[in-house]
Amino acid sequence: MNIILLNDSDLTSPTHATITDERRFSHICSVHGAKTGDTFKVGLLGGHIGSGFVAVMSDTHLELELDLRQPPPKPLPIKLILALPRPKMLRRIMQTIATLGVKELHLINSYCVEKSYWQTPFLEPMAIHEQLILGLEQGCDTELPQVYLHKRFKPFVEDELPQMIADTHALVAHPYTEQECPRNIDYPLSLAVGPEGGFITYEIDMLKKAGFNPVHLGERIMRVETAIPYLLGRLF
Repeated sequence: MNIILLNDSDLTSPTHATITDERRFSHICSVHGAKTGDTFKVGLLGGHIGSGFVAVMSDTHLELELDLRQPPPKPLPIKLILALPRPKMLRRIMQTIATLGVKELHLINSYCVEKSYWQTPFLEPMAIHEQLILGLEQGCDTELPQVYLHKRFKPFVEDELPQMIADTHALVAHPYTEQECPRNIDYPLSLAVGPEGGFITYEIDMLKKAGFNPVHLGERIMRVETAIPYLLGRLF
């Protein structure tokens, strides 16, 4: 936890907050060794970042005096379209995209996505929120990504995707193409990443028809959880 994230419900005034929930309170006490008089990096979810001075501390809660003046880090100008990964991988990816500044994630179906993946409890709103919060705490950010679920590939690509990507460059990661992925771009981007087995030819053709250009990352074939941070680091 590199930043203590506060909710509106934690605020007792614009400059004071009380933390009582077990996860944050235990972490601040046991990991950071907090005591009265300490100052920590604090951010208000959806708001600014600054400092929190521990004014009162007991066995059950701590009270912070706040000075929040700094805006959160600048988000990446990207819309990430990702074929739904395996549930255990999904949790790590949620944290990763939140840490790195992705603010719009679309989870889509694909031929290689097992139907059972859509039944995972990790797609419940509270479960998604929990992983995104962990990512924000790692990256010292306060702006939650928006996550959208699209269970039908063809209707999404034909009916929603063209309008969604209209003001962006659109790329799809695909190992079997001649075009190399660009580096250090300075324009808004829509990026599609397939499942472990990759998008099938039919899906690549549909994405191309919607406006996506296939690009490769070299000779190595990566896992999705490796490819995403690699792509974001290379692109931005």
